Amino acid sequence: MGTIFQMSQREIDRLSIIKRVISGELSSTEGIELLSISRRQFFRMKSRVIEEGSKGVIHRLRGRESNRGYPQSLKDKVLGLYKQQYNDYGPTLFSEQLLSYHGIEVNHETLRRWMRSKSIMTSIRKLRPHRRKRERRTFFGEMVQFDGSDHDWFEGRGARCTLLLFVDDATSRVYMKFARSENTYDVLSILWEYILLYGIPRSLYLDRGSVYYSEGKLTDFGRACKELRIDVIYARSPQAKGRVERNNRTLQDRLVKALRTVGASTIEQGNRYLRDSFISTYNGKFASNSEVPDVHRSPVGIDLVNILCYKTTRQVRNDNTINLRGGYIQLLLGKSPLPRVKQEVMISSWLNGEMHIYFNGQELDYKELSRKPEKKGYTNRSVAKDHPWRRQNNRFKGGQKI
Repeated sequence: MGTIFQMSQREIDRLSIIKRVISGELSSTEGIELLSISRRQFFRMKSRVIEEGSKGVIHRLRGRESNRGYPQSLKDKVLGLYKQQYNDYGPTLFSEQLLSYHGIEVNHETLRRWMRSKSIMTSIRKLRPHRRKRERRTFFGEMVQFDGSDHDWFEGRGARCTLLLFVDDATSRVYMKFARSENTYDVLSILWEYILLYGIPRSLYLDRGSVYYSEGKLTDFGRACKELRIDVIYARSPQAKGRVERNNRTLQDRLVKALRTVGASTIEQGNRYLRDSFISTYNGKFASNSEVPDVHRSPVGIDLVNILCYKTTRQVRNDNTINLRGGYIQLLLGKSPLPRVKQEVMISSWLNGEMHIYFNGQELDYKELSRKPEKKGYTNRSVAKDHPWRRQNNRFKGGQKI
């Protein structure tokens, strides 16, 4: 039985032309032009076909390890490290860890092939529906996407929490912070930190969560953005703010493993690691277009403490008191005139816990009362037993006239 050779279509075409040259049907020059190879390679291949027959066009390394391939010992060492320390890492992140901590440089696609050959990793990225691409904004700070990602960031070592994340649309530069949840206090706090670090962005791209959006009225976050002249854009789907959503997905892989490596288990430890190391490293790897102009507005001269806070209005009662959260506050006569009865005052609750009350832009003095104020000028009198009102009501019993 003859030997069976496995040949590609390209090799079959080459063999056909070389045989026609050998038979004299074509000249060597015509054969070289048809095959689009060098003269030297053509005559070397022709000689091999004359000496070896059809297998002369087959590459000598067919079925053998590449001369540039990695040694088997290195492959075994890398796969052993993966099973022992990195069994939940993807090829790309595993490649980075090998270089950073073990001094082994292997391309992530090579790692992917090794892992699949050993049935270590068989997952294939899920096909996603095609969506129309939205071009990046032109300037740094022109539009910043913001979102909160609730996740088990500490893998059970600490309480479940939320990562609040800013992603600039033009540069993909990020700023992030852990918080208990996506609540108004923590969202206003991280916006304050972002403004002190970069400046006031021109616009924010948000979802329609209750912290940011309420039908018919502004939330405290929306009101603060309006006072800071930040345009708020509400996304109608998660895919619309895909840049921050994709970063959330990446961070749920990379950041979780980084926190595991440094042993962080609390929000405080996590935020310290973000500030000291992770954010700068992450931006260095994934941020782009660093040379684009910065259009953040400066916060100098802006009263951030009285903007990034809680605000509500209350109506003044007859005795110059207002009701707030079930308690009572007495407005005091000071440098600013007191409002008239039924006029409204603005109450600002700052993030540091202080409360300030304003009327017509002027701050009012006040005192919190421990109990409901007594009504002055009123005397409670009991009705006499022989009062006509009492005699009339005594004629009725159980709704029936007696």
